[in-house]
Amino acid sequence: MILAGIGHLTYARETFQAQVPDWIPLSKDFTVLASGVVEILLGLAMVFLVKKKKYAGLALAIFFVLVFPGNISQYLEHRDGFGLDTDTKRLVRLLFQPVLIFLAIYSTDALKKSQTS
Repeated sequence: MILAGIGHLTYARETFQAQVPDWIPLSKDFTVLASGVVEILLGLAMVFLVKKKKYAGLALAIFFVLVFPGNISQYLEHRDGFGLDTDTKRLVRLLFQPVLIFLAIYSTDALKKSQTS
Protein backbone atom coordinates (compact mmCIF):
# COMPACT_ATOMS: atom_id res chain seq x y z
CA MET A 1 0.00 0.00 0.00
CA ILE A 2 2.84 2.34 0.80
CA LEU A 3 4.49 1.72 -2.57
CA ALA A 4 1.19 2.10 -4.40
CA GLY A 5 0.58 5.37 -2.58
CA ILE A 6 4.02 6.63 -3.54
CA GLY A 7 3.21 5.69 -7.13
CA HIS A 8 0.04 7.80 -6.91
CA LEU A 9 2.11 10.78 -5.85
CA THR A 10 5.01 10.32 -8.26
CA TYR A 11 5.91 8.01 -11.17
CA ALA A 12 2.47 6.46 -11.82
CA ARG A 13 0.37 9.55 -11.16
CA GLU A 14 -0.85 9.91 -14.74
CA THR A 15 -1.49 6.20 -15.12
CA PHE A 16 -3.68 6.12 -12.00
CA GLN A 17 -5.80 8.88 -13.52
CA ALA A 18 -7.12 6.33 -16.04
CA GLN A 19 -8.99 4.69 -13.17
CA VAL A 20 -10.78 7.84 -12.00
CA PRO A 21 -14.35 7.85 -13.35
CA ASP A 22 -15.54 10.97 -15.16
CA TRP A 23 -18.46 11.31 -12.71
CA ILE A 24 -16.14 12.02 -9.76
CA PRO A 25 -16.71 15.75 -9.07
CA LEU A 26 -13.04 16.38 -8.26
CA SER A 27 -10.17 16.70 -10.69
CA LYS A 28 -8.57 13.40 -11.65
CA ASP A 29 -5.20 14.62 -10.43
CA PHE A 30 -6.55 15.63 -7.00
CA THR A 31 -8.37 12.30 -6.69
CA VAL A 32 -5.18 10.39 -7.48
CA LEU A 33 -3.12 12.46 -5.05
CA ALA A 34 -5.69 12.14 -2.25
CA SER A 35 -6.08 8.40 -2.73
CA GLY A 36 -2.30 8.09 -2.73
CA VAL A 37 -2.08 9.79 0.65
CA VAL A 38 -4.82 7.49 1.98
CA GLU A 39 -2.97 4.44 0.64
CA ILE A 40 0.25 5.51 2.35
CA LEU A 41 -1.58 6.08 5.63
CA LEU A 42 -3.32 2.70 5.38
CA GLY A 43 -0.03 1.01 4.59
CA LEU A 44 1.62 2.66 7.59
CA ALA A 45 -1.31 1.63 9.77
CA MET A 46 -0.93 -1.98 8.64
CA VAL A 47 2.77 -1.89 9.56
CA PHE A 48 2.78 0.11 12.77
CA LEU A 49 -0.65 -0.21 14.39
CA VAL A 50 -0.30 -3.88 15.23
CA LYS A 51 -2.59 -3.63 18.26
CA LYS A 52 -5.24 -2.01 16.08
CA LYS A 53 -4.76 -4.31 13.09
CA LYS A 54 -8.47 -5.19 12.94
CA TYR A 55 -9.36 -1.54 12.43
CA ALA A 56 -6.59 -1.10 9.89
CA GLY A 57 -7.81 -4.18 8.02
CA LEU A 58 -11.40 -2.96 7.99
CA ALA A 59 -10.30 0.48 6.82
CA LEU A 60 -8.24 -1.09 4.06
CA ALA A 61 -11.14 -3.31 2.98
CA ILE A 62 -13.45 -0.29 2.89
CA PHE A 63 -10.88 1.59 0.82
CA PHE A 64 -10.74 -1.28 -1.67
CA VAL A 65 -14.54 -1.21 -1.91
CA LEU A 66 -14.53 2.56 -2.45
CA VAL A 67 -12.01 2.46 -5.29
CA PHE A 68 -13.71 -0.49 -7.02
CA PRO A 69 -15.99 1.81 -9.09
CA GLY A 70 -12.83 3.28 -10.60
CA ASN A 71 -11.75 -0.17 -11.72
CA ILE A 72 -15.20 -0.82 -13.15
CA SER A 73 -15.08 2.55 -14.92
CA GLN A 74 -11.71 1.70 -16.43
CA TYR A 75 -13.22 -1.48 -17.85
CA LEU A 76 -16.46 0.09 -19.09
CA GLU A 77 -14.72 3.09 -20.65
CA HIS A 78 -11.94 0.97 -22.19
CA ARG A 79 -9.15 3.04 -20.59
CA ASP A 80 -5.62 1.72 -20.71
CA GLY A 81 -3.44 1.81 -17.64
CA PHE A 82 -0.91 -0.45 -15.90
CA GLY A 83 -0.65 -2.68 -18.94
CA LEU A 84 -4.41 -3.24 -18.92
CA ASP A 85 -4.77 -2.52 -22.62
CA THR A 86 -7.57 -4.95 -23.48
CA ASP A 87 -11.05 -5.49 -22.10
CA THR A 88 -10.08 -9.02 -21.13
CA LYS A 89 -7.17 -7.79 -18.99
CA ARG A 90 -9.33 -5.11 -17.40
CA LEU A 91 -12.05 -7.68 -16.66
CA VAL A 92 -9.58 -10.10 -15.07
CA ARG A 93 -8.34 -7.25 -12.88
CA LEU A 94 -11.90 -6.70 -11.65
CA LEU A 95 -11.91 -10.27 -10.36
CA PHE A 96 -8.94 -9.51 -8.12
CA GLN A 97 -10.55 -6.63 -6.24
CA PRO A 98 -12.74 -8.94 -4.13
CA VAL A 99 -9.59 -10.95 -3.39
CA LEU A 100 -7.89 -7.81 -2.06
CA ILE A 101 -10.93 -7.04 0.09
CA PHE A 102 -10.91 -10.59 1.46
CA LEU A 103 -7.17 -10.50 2.16
CA ALA A 104 -7.43 -7.18 4.00
CA ILE A 105 -10.09 -8.67 6.27
CA TYR A 106 -8.64 -12.16 6.61
CA SER A 107 -5.02 -11.19 7.21
CA THR A 108 -5.96 -8.85 10.05
CA ASP A 109 -8.70 -10.98 11.63
CA ALA A 110 -10.91 -7.95 11.13
CA LEU A 111 -14.18 -9.84 11.51
CA LYS A 112 -13.22 -11.93 14.52
CA LYS A 113 -14.72 -10.94 17.84
CA SER A 114 -12.32 -9.60 20.41
CA GLN A 115 -11.53 -12.06 23.16
CA THR A 116 -12.06 -10.89 26.68
CA SER A 117 -10.30 -12.42 29.65
